[in-house]
Amino acid sequence: MNAALWISKTGLDAQTKDIAVISNNLANASTIGFKKSRAVFEDLLYQNINQPGGRTANDSEAPSGLMLGAGTKVVATQKIHTQGDMLTTDNSLDLMIQGEGFFEILMPDGTSAFSRNGQFTMDEEGNMVTPGAGYALQPQITIPEDALSIVISQDGEVSVTQQGQAEPAVIGQINTVNFVNPTGLEPIGQNLFTETGVSGAPQEGVPGLEGFGMLVQGSLETSNVNTTEELVNLIESQRVYEMNSKVISAVDEMLSYINQQL
Repeated sequence: MNAALWISKTGLDAQTKDIAVISNNLANASTIGFKKSRAVFEDLLYQNINQPGGRTANDSEAPSGLMLGAGTKVVATQKIHTQGDMLTTDNSLDLMIQGEGFFEILMPDGTSAFSRNGQFTMDEEGNMVTPGAGYALQPQITIPEDALSIVISQDGEVSVTQQGQAEPAVIGQINTVNFVNPTGLEPIGQNLFTETGVSGAPQEGVPGLEGFGMLVQGSLETSNVNTTEELVNLIESQRVYEMNSKVISAVDEMLSYINQQL
């Protein structure tokens, strides 16, 4: 069997995965706090027919070798944690992290997940929770029922003005969490990430300090997906897919010619 058939087949598989990554980026172009991904490719093992630098018949060294590659594969999908644009909402419970860091979210099983999505709302007890599943923000922030206004400072201090009070009262502190290697976090959906062995342990700190981004109340971080860039990547992947398909067609014609002539 012609090796080019299998090599082109690996190219088709790899570009199929790449297009899936691009389509997921485009599907989440409007998802608050979403971080785009990119496919990471590697070439496969080589068939080493002649070793570079090997001795030739006239007792000299070969300047180059003869090594035939076996194709390519996608070995990873890498999250790109660049800053998204600011979307002003004027909602007092909307928060944006300007810089590095994540919000810590308490999961139902007691473990922690982490998110860049600051679209918080309140549950029936006044706790700040995520809008979809209602997971609680950590440290827990409970807004009193009679709160007239909510102010969250850039360093995460939460204060409210209540009926009958002239001065705002501090009710809690929102801290953020950072990682040595945010790319190593595992995305689990619902705008959440979980810690892995390569992400490093979560490091909690006050927003605005060194290594932690400051909070911006009444704003949200949009997806960092650049739709124009993704469409260009899609065209490129499509063309590479087509070229691999043409190689398979060419090899098929070659094999057909040999069968007919021999």
